[in-house]
Amino acid sequence: MSEFPLAVVDRHAASVRRGSLPPGFGTIWSCVALDLVGFGIVLPILPLYAEDFGATPFVATALVATFSAAQLVFSPVWGRVSDRIGRKPVLVLSLAGTAVGSLITGLAGSLWVLFLGRLLDGVSGASVSVAQAAVADVAPPEQRAKLLGLLGAAFGLGFVAGPAIGGLAALGGPEIPFLLAALIAGVNAVAAWKRLPETHPSPGARRPAVDRVPWRRAGVAPLVVVAFVSLSAFSAFEGTFALFGERRLDLKLASTGGVFAVIGIALVIVQVRVLPAVLDRLGEGGTLRVGLVLNAFGLAVLAGVDSWALLVPALLLLVVGQGLVSPTLSSILAGKVDADRRGGVLGVQQAAGGLARVVGPMAGGFLFQEVGVPVPYVAGAALMALAALVALRPAVSAPAPSTP
Repeated sequence: MSEFPLAVVDRHAASVRRGSLPPGFGTIWSCVALDLVGFGIVLPILPLYAEDFGATPFVATALVATFSAAQLVFSPVWGRVSDRIGRKPVLVLSLAGTAVGSLITGLAGSLWVLFLGRLLDGVSGASVSVAQAAVADVAPPEQRAKLLGLLGAAFGLGFVAGPAIGGLAALGGPEIPFLLAALIAGVNAVAAWKRLPETHPSPGARRPAVDRVPWRRAGVAPLVVVAFVSLSAFSAFEGTFALFGERRLDLKLASTGGVFAVIGIALVIVQVRVLPAVLDRLGEGGTLRVGLVLNAFGLAVLAGVDSWALLVPALLLLVVGQGLVSPTLSSILAGKVDADRRGGVLGVQQAAGGLARVVGPMAGGFLFQEVGVPVPYVAGAALMALAALVALRPAVSAPAPSTP
């Protein structure tokens, strides 16, 4: 468990070369990892960057939410487009849009231009759900959750390298991290166009005339509810943590980036080492419920943090919990539908996540500013507990109904 995550990543890359992982998985993983490095550069810095333009805490968190508002509208669209024309062109377009959105953010001269940059980035932000669909295309059902966990480790790598790079880049000026994120996304788009395989089993194939809407199937609706409720709570934590750390622990921009880097290291370890063991023991449904409960405890502890001694266990609970929840939830959803519906249903999940990332940061920012610093985390703990109760429904982990 103490091994440095990049060594873990290297070993799994070697596994890909030996052929123990599905062909194409390594390229998909690398594409997402680079995308998340750019995202990790931006996320912890954005609220403080917005304050330089005169934004209040509520407006700063609304800026974070703008990205998710655009994802809410466009993720299902891009998911269904990827079911039609294939995963590769949608991923490349998403990366190119991220490059342009980050560039606008870095060159912004006013607050409304910041919102424009985040809006464009959100419109094109389909890379995660489409990459998940691509992994589900190539993964055997019994390996799907574990491979999505490895894909989720790319998030951890993004939070390791991204905030560290962003914190250093910010020493050259507050706009430099965003320009660097734009460069990374642009290079990644070119590399994906040249190297990324097409994984969809039948892109361009026409669907049957009778099309059962996949999210109406038994078990899909409660999973979407769990995704929305739990991510609302978690994104309120993400959107306010830089401000929380500044108020409670006097964390500055560089030290906040360092905290996110440590979170990323732990996420890599959880999703590469811990998740497979928990899945083998508890199955997908049990793993999802345990992760939600750990998140609830983590947010409850965070509400009382006034020292590093309390911050460390709070963040550890949150990292382990989220490391279990995110890939397992996506795997269960992907298993509920046929291959030619995966992009669409994972896009719906991403839309629910987009709505959560609108509601969560804005509600968190409002509670933080108007009610009290710990209130977003107390409310988040209650929401996580509610999501765990919804996940107790038998339909959540039941097999997908057969297609007529």
